[in-house]
Amino acid sequence: MEQLRSNIALSMLKGIGPILAKNLVAYLGSSEAVFKEKALTLSKIPEIGKVLSEKIISQHDDAFKRADKEIEFIQKNNIKALFYADEEYPYRLRECEDSPIVLYVLGNADLSNTKMLSMVGTRKATDYGKNLCDNFVREIACLVPNSTIISGLAYGIDIAAHRAALKHQIPTIAVLAHGLDRIYPEFHRDTAKKIIEDGGALLTEYPSGTKMDRSYFVQRNRIVAGLSDAVVVVESAKKGGSLITTEAALAYNRDIFAFPGRVGDESSEGCNDLISHLKAGLITSAKDLARLMNWSIDEKKQKVVQPKLFDNLSPEQETIVSFLRKKKESVHIDEISLETNIPIYKMQHLVYQLNEKGILVLKPGNMYQLNF
Repeated sequence: MEQLRSNIALSMLKGIGPILAKNLVAYLGSSEAVFKEKALTLSKIPEIGKVLSEKIISQHDDAFKRADKEIEFIQKNNIKALFYADEEYPYRLRECEDSPIVLYVLGNADLSNTKMLSMVGTRKATDYGKNLCDNFVREIACLVPNSTIISGLAYGIDIAAHRAALKHQIPTIAVLAHGLDRIYPEFHRDTAKKIIEDGGALLTEYPSGTKMDRSYFVQRNRIVAGLSDAVVVVESAKKGGSLITTEAALAYNRDIFAFPGRVGDESSEGCNDLISHLKAGLITSAKDLARLMNWSIDEKKQKVVQPKLFDNLSPEQETIVSFLRKKKESVHIDEISLETNIPIYKMQHLVYQLNEKGILVLKPGNMYQLNF
């Protein structure tokens, strides 16, 4: 218990970030030793000095007081506090110089699973982006079933990725920018609960009672990147949190992939820029990613819809399927609407339903084809 208390207290010290904290532990041997040494000894450690050493000493009582309060909270709520040197701490993240000293974890996800994918993108996701998320995760669940999807529980692509993982029954981890005493946005509370129930986890470096701060969302993005083998950008404007995540991923030597979008679309400018500047590999499907990552594909688990008369299709849906069966390539939604005499406002709803059934596959640029 004293070790845990010192670990958490170390993370509570103001003016001591993850890099300096790890430096202190490296020189002194443990977090407990940090609180036992005198200011003179601390001041001789590189990058600490006299002023910072005295600041550390002055915070002892407050740091332990806050640590005791946090221990009470995590024990009451069955939360794990993982120190960066613990065996259970995710090894990919441990490799990152600025990874958190302590991670608070609610849930039972394997944080060092065989395949870890972060999915990020704009908070103003389009229907196209949401469909891409669902299709991609569905394919990943079939092709590389030992995968985990990581994101930030935010609006847009984040929540679409989590919900797709839940739908297709693979674990998902939500990295939060606040303590585990709250869920933000509140609207995503049910999804957060479902993540835990289905074997995933909520994860944060922030203790309970942490006040919301914009900078914490930026800091959170480095964890999203560091936990993963690769980062997938689904939709992104030229600026935004997803691009901050990719910069962290580049620094951590992670692979980055992006779905291309139509030239001029605001929600695709970030993806297209990443691809054109060779910061991200272009992908259009989970097969592309698995091939580029050199991941073996579980051929037995590939779900293919057989060419047959589908049950419970409306006459208009059957018309769309019949038209696309004659085509060998994907077809733009406008052309499908024109050739089938189905108004575009109806067509958008119909192809979405067929996509949900696994009968149609959505391709970049609002192109569709049959899934067989």
